[in-house]
Amino acid sequence: MRGVVMHAPGDVRVEEREDPRIEEPTDAIIRLTATCICGSDLWPYRGAEHVDHAPMGHEYVGVVEEIGPQVRDVKVGDFVVGSFWSSDNTCEICQAGYQAYCVHRTLMGLIGTQAEKARIPLADGTLVATPGMPSADLIPSFLAASDVLGTGWFAAVAAEAGPGKTVAVVGDGAVGLCGVLAARELGAERIIAFSRHADRQALAREFGATDIVTERGEAGAARITELTGGLGAHSVIEAVGTQEAMMQAIASTRAGGHIGFVGVSHEVAIPGDVLFGAGVHLHGGPAPVRRFLPDLVQRIWDRQIDPGRVFDLVLPLEEAAAGYRAMDERRATKVMLTL
Repeated sequence: MRGVVMHAPGDVRVEEREDPRIEEPTDAIIRLTATCICGSDLWPYRGAEHVDHAPMGHEYVGVVEEIGPQVRDVKVGDFVVGSFWSSDNTCEICQAGYQAYCVHRTLMGLIGTQAEKARIPLADGTLVATPGMPSADLIPSFLAASDVLGTGWFAAVAAEAGPGKTVAVVGDGAVGLCGVLAARELGAERIIAFSRHADRQALAREFGATDIVTERGEAGAARITELTGGLGAHSVIEAVGTQEAMMQAIASTRAGGHIGFVGVSHEVAIPGDVLFGAGVHLHGGPAPVRRFLPDLVQRIWDRQIDPGRVFDLVLPLEEAAAGYRAMDERRATKVMLTL
């Protein structure tokens, strides 16, 4: 099969990879309909993480082609959406709603789903079938549910976004934009998006943002304080993963408020005196997307939400390298790869 391999920073190739096969009785093999490039894929691409001939990709939708003898909940022919972590969905951690920390988890990025086919471990606990075979226009939204929508949704839940709340969103990438959408769906009264890019500002407003703030860092936090009568936001989503973004999020949150942080952390260290003095709640990390998938799949199927709008560049799998360049150069928010 054809699949994306990152040989070294900046060196992405589409080449022949071995076809996946059933390795455990709980596995499924899917033929991908679409996959995509994640903002987190740019860390190794830019040399911030070690990479050496690594299969790439952890977001996926497709049709089940084969199942192991112990798979019961999905069947051959189902169109499925899966999380970027596999999970059994039965262990105590999963049952508590934290499938990303399942005791039997596998990071799908190690398998690499930017490919024609993929092996999905723990298929019953990882995959969610759609009510039927979706029309082509729904594919981008189901693909978004595999990671960025589920991650943005978790961030909004972790930040306790809801009725009567003011939510601030740090980060205008696909996850941040989906956090805006999630905050709207959860009933937030006011949603303030940080963004300096006109196209992303426009989509943020379509997704539910009521205000746009272009300032960053201390100036951005000061603007939030000004907009909230000197108090700060009730709920803040941090969807970047840098030191500046985390400090901006803390400074933008009112005492007693909540921060949902889902940006992949790189060299982030919170000074103890700042955290002690802030009086805020911090909750986040890798999103338990599987917790939210049944609800998100139904919302997409019913056309209540359209998170697939975050894909502003669509390329065939063979042009994956061009997609990486476009995201690295900020010419694209998120790239979908079709098969």
